[in-house]
Amino acid sequence: MTQQTLIKPIDRTVLVEVVQAHARFLKGAPGGRRANLSYVDLRNFDLDGADLTEADLSGARLQSALLKKAILDRANLFGADLREADLRGASLERADLRGACLRGANLSGARLVGCDLREGAIALQSNKNGFQLLKHEKKPGELDYAILSGADLQGAQMSGARAVAADFRDADLSGAALNGAKLKNACLDGADLSGANLSRADLVGASMKRAMLAEADLSGADIKDADLEGCLRAPPPTVFIDDKPLGDIITAHERWCDTGGVEGAAARIAQADLRTVGDLSFRRLTALHAPGAVFFKLNLKGAQLQGANLEGADLRGAVLEGADLRGARLTGAQLTRANLRNAKLGPLEIGAGKLTRADLTRANLRRADLRGADLTRARLIETDLEGARAEAGDLLKAEIDLPLAS
Repeated sequence: MTQQTLIKPIDRTVLVEVVQAHARFLKGAPGGRRANLSYVDLRNFDLDGADLTEADLSGARLQSALLKKAILDRANLFGADLREADLRGASLERADLRGACLRGANLSGARLVGCDLREGAIALQSNKNGFQLLKHEKKPGELDYAILSGADLQGAQMSGARAVAADFRDADLSGAALNGAKLKNACLDGADLSGANLSRADLVGASMKRAMLAEADLSGADIKDADLEGCLRAPPPTVFIDDKPLGDIITAHERWCDTGGVEGAAARIAQADLRTVGDLSFRRLTALHAPGAVFFKLNLKGAQLQGANLEGADLRGAVLEGADLRGARLTGAQLTRANLRNAKLGPLEIGAGKLTRADLTRANLRRADLRGADLTRARLIETDLEGARAEAGDLLKAEIDLPLAS
């Protein structure tokens, strides 16, 4: 048996029937049958949006296949060839990707929570030649040059994975097992690596600007020439500003807001790490001066932040649902994956006939949730909105310099 005969061709009409039967299988409908596409040649096939949950695609040849927004949760992709495949926005939760080759694949915005990306190899039995390995042109288990920007890889098993020069910008790798992984020259800018196991990982020349490294295990990792500028570690137990605990400063600011400036004091906490304060939901923080401050994954639901200066602040993953941000200055702020549902980002009246607008110029809103947010006259010049979720009309009243999707 030759290597070529291990892979079976399939007619497109037959593939459609297999996918339709699988849909019935998932619904428990009559005539349903779990898709068995193991060792099938699916190169360049269009499977965009297909629901292949729990399908068997082990050893399948999916090179350059179109799988955008496909559902492959718990699918068996052991040893599959996914080189150059388009998996943008696909869901591969708890999928078995051991030994799969993802070299050059585009997994931008994909969900890979709990998936298994460790190395592996398939041995198939031949009557003539006995067992032989199913081989890819490149080493199985590799992600070299793959695009995983914004991907959700929480808890992924990637021990020993090879991901040279892969793009993990803003990816969620919290709790991922990356021990012994080859990440040379990879881009991990803005990635959440909190609690990840990076022991003995090769991070030579990797770019890790603004990466979250709280409780990450870097023991034995090679970080020679790695760029760790602006990385976030675990917050200190307490932050003091001018010998005052940060929590007391926030309380005094609320008193200042409540009394119209008669009591308390306006907080000026540039670069402060608010993670030490904890839950800030529904707090009164109007006109807060906190440029460059860290609010990483904090709960700010319903907070009053009218006219606040949050220029360059780190609000990645923050919950700002229903928050009042009218007239806030958010230029250059990092809001990746922030929850801004129903947030108020319209203009703020500061006097008779005078308004100040919310300014998100050059802010990073990649994969932020903007559904229901009021963005009336908000400045979104050079703002990164890649993968942001918004309902029809949410952005129509904003000042934006990008073409709106129809």
